[in-house]
Amino acid sequence: MSLWMWLLLSCLFAYAWKLMGYLVPASLLRNPRMSRVAGTMTIGLLASLTIVNTVASGQALVLDARLGALAAAGVALFFRAPFLVVVLAGAGAAALLRLAGWN
Repeated sequence: MSLWMWLLLSCLFAYAWKLMGYLVPASLLRNPRMSRVAGTMTIGLLASLTIVNTVASGQALVLDARLGALAAAGVALFFRAPFLVVVLAGAGAAALLRLAGWN
């Protein structure tokens, strides 16, 4: 199969999956356990996306300034800094590490 066929097939699958959401009974969605599962899955997916974007470059693992930026943002989160401060701490750490030559 060509790349375009795989792309169209994945689009069709994603659309069908979204349509299946309308078939889920409302009583299942009001269940508190379902809310906890959905919240936990969201956190897990966002954490894995953050890690992949931090240490991956194409098909290779790369340790560069992004890792330091993530560490600085983690420290800011540990001290319960506001979101803007967390973002600025990460950006500042990345800028300083790149200025120091850690690319």
